[in-house]
Amino acid sequence: MAPSFRLERLTLARYRSYAALALSLDAPIALFVGPNGAGKTNLLEAVSLLAPGRGLRGARLADLARRAPGEATPGSWAVAGRFATPLGPLEVGTGMEGTEVPRRTFLVDGAQARSQAEVAARVAMVWLTPQMGALFQEGASERRRFLDRLVFALEPTHARELAAYETALAERNRLLAAGRPDPAWLAGLEDSLARHGVAVAAARRSLIAALNRTLERGVAGDFPRAVLACACPWAEALDRDPALAVEEALKARLAADRAGDAEARVTRSGPHRADLALIHAESGMPAGLCSTGEQKALLVSVILAHAALIGTARGFGPLLLLDEVAAHLDPRRREALFAVLAALPSQVLLTGTEPAPFAALAGLAEAFAVEPGRVSALPFGPAQRRRAAL
Repeated sequence: MAPSFRLERLTLARYRSYAALALSLDAPIALFVGPNGAGKTNLLEAVSLLAPGRGLRGARLADLARRAPGEATPGSWAVAGRFATPLGPLEVGTGMEGTEVPRRTFLVDGAQARSQAEVAARVAMVWLTPQMGALFQEGASERRRFLDRLVFALEPTHARELAAYETALAERNRLLAAGRPDPAWLAGLEDSLARHGVAVAAARRSLIAALNRTLERGVAGDFPRAVLACACPWAEALDRDPALAVEEALKARLAADRAGDAEARVTRSGPHRADLALIHAESGMPAGLCSTGEQKALLVSVILAHAALIGTARGFGPLLLLDEVAAHLDPRRREALFAVLAALPSQVLLTGTEPAPFAALAGLAEAFAVEPGRVSALPFGPAQRRRAAL
């Protein structure tokens, strides 16, 4: 089945290692091959910036601009994509002007987007990078960010709720640290924290439940089934009580904790303390205690289930960006991955240092050789050999 949502053309200007690039994509799977440092991940990152958020690296805006030799400050950069969608062609662009205060803008079909939620309603992407393999050796904050990225793709308003919660949280911490805060002001902030915090907890809880149901259906093929859980008392409370009751309980807890939070200089209760747990369903082993290979396989399982869930919920499969995904998979797992990718109604962009591990995709994928600042077609399968000969 051909993907109904797909990237047809990518254009870059002054972006990282690329002074300029215009790249057309035809096949449901695109493979970018080249040595480390050639710019493969830069391409996937550029595509990821056509969705809301800071992209698959979470980089600062100023770090994305290509710098000329001797240039002290970064200039502007731009990324644009032309998509085919179920509703017709879509043009999305984003970039930064070369100003003292970096500011990123989005264009949708040539007009400035009113908000990132407008872009999120039209674009869906999921990615997996090598850095995510360390998710279960890092702190809870990284796992929360991973979970929230999964929620964003299905619930565009989650970003707004999370931002409002974090703003109120930072202001409450500042007031408590300053000493003798106005009780009425604190009460207003705690009311905001409770409202937005319970909305955040509810969205995370809903996403985890949907992912677990999707994983039970075996959409990840031969990859091990993962079971997800969110360690958060406020999310767990929603299993027993209505949201308004949970809001009141969180508000009361925050008010009772003011003195202790002021001494600790942090807010000790709330969804910002949540953690994501991932369990190997067959063995019952927490992901953090599994081997590196099993951790990678569990993450692949979650990402594939998430893509399937988006396809069901939104009516089109998301764009999958898989950076060096085959590097730590044994041949059996690589074959299992490629079988799932070939069956998904999603366009897939892959990177690798050489084409050999991806031989099973010949005939289905198109391949490109990546060199610093340059991308060229690489004969890989029958379809691309015919294209290269034209």
